[in-house]
Amino acid sequence: MLTTKSNFWKWALPLIALSVALDQFVKAIVLNTPVFHARECLEPGATMRCGKIEMSSLLDWSMIWNYGVSYGLFQSDGIGRWILLLVSLGISVAFIAWIFKAERARTVLALALVVGGAIGNMIDRARFGAVVDYIDMSGPWFGITFPAESGLTRMLDARFFHADGVLGLGFPYVYNIADMSITFGAILLFADQLLAERAEKG
Repeated sequence: MLTTKSNFWKWALPLIALSVALDQFVKAIVLNTPVFHARECLEPGATMRCGKIEMSSLLDWSMIWNYGVSYGLFQSDGIGRWILLLVSLGISVAFIAWIFKAERARTVLALALVVGGAIGNMIDRARFGAVVDYIDMSGPWFGITFPAESGLTRMLDARFFHADGVLGLGFPYVYNIADMSITFGAILLFADQLLAERAEKG
């Protein structure tokens, strides 16, 4: 049986539910927006590219199916899909157990954000075999680009390059609200553990 050290978990569970609900609500809008062709570009052997809504040099809406983890890392399908799902489930269960034992509100908030984001992406993976991503900040921001033959571009991975052969100032990954929740939660958890360690040392 879990030993509860505080009552913070009582508001952690609604926060997890809210995070999942917001994530799935926005994804439902994306999936049902015709311009994105979400279902068509998911079909096996599909040649149709998912759609895009250009907003500005800083932010676009670009529908992609992510077969990896957050921000498109470690792409995998087939049996890899289920391995990622089980790993995510195991981590979520461990973090939920941690929530019930946590003594600080900051710890509970961080864990709730991570768990909420993980569950949101797990739902996608179970339903579709891939995660719905749509927030695109690849730029180039303010039209800033770097020459393709510069030393900087030779050091970077090809995913940073645009179709015209230049490197644009921007964030190269397409992501979603669940990814943001996981990222903010992980950063907060790191800060929480660091502050707790410093407090113990006096």
